[in-house]
Amino acid sequence: MALNGPGSNRWAMTERPQHRVDRGKDHFAVGPSALRWDGDTLVIDVNEISAPLPWPVRGQIRVSPEMIGTTAFTLDPAGRHRWHPVAPRARVEVEMTHPGISWKGDGYFDSNFGDEPLEDGFVDWHWSRAHLKRDVAVLYEGVRRCGTPFDLALRFDRQGRWHDVVPPPVASLPRTGWLVKRATRADAGTDPRVIRTWIDAPFYARSALATRMFGEDVQAVHESLSLNRFRSPIVQSMLPYRMPRAVW
Repeated sequence: MALNGPGSNRWAMTERPQHRVDRGKDHFAVGPSALRWDGDTLVIDVNEISAPLPWPVRGQIRVSPEMIGTTAFTLDPAGRHRWHPVAPRARVEVEMTHPGISWKGDGYFDSNFGDEPLEDGFVDWHWSRAHLKRDVAVLYEGVRRCGTPFDLALRFDRQGRWHDVVPPPVASLPRTGWLVKRATRADAGTDPRVIRTWIDAPFYARSALATRMFGEDVQAVHESLSLNRFRSPIVQSMLPYRMPRAVW
């Protein structure tokens, strides 16, 4: 759970043992937090403690897809890593009790899953998503551990159907405070601008961009992930402070 806003920054990512996981056809629970389908709405109940400062993070998020993506995309030739844009466009309702904030707006829901650790499959990746007037654009590219590149440039229509599109030209972005390299794509002649960096970690960044894609001025959500950084012993020694491991 990553929550960012004035006076309400919270981060919770607790590793829990196998007996604290419960998974079924329409639900998935890890410790005291869970996801479940209520009709056509995904309900996420959050009950966590943030790190490194132990603040409570509690509330409920309701994700109502406007479209359902039915395709999971393989990111490597062997199919060990998959990415599924479950709801490329959705309405989201957030009602947090700790901290006491709430809002509604447009959202998105996807899933990465696979058969080996991410750092074994990839060197890095860059991902971005923007709501266009009619479609949703998603750009996803990076370098596999074997040195070969991968890239996806997709547009999803109102029915959830996806279409391959020609990706816009590469555009540079400033490095993060931790000097993580960021890159994106934008229409020719456009200089994307970082509006805000929500998460700035030694190996990962999530940001909001002001950019132009496919002829439209948009605000995009962007992330960059450096798995070489993640692998380093220094970063690994820092992880328990942000990703504690529970024994219950």
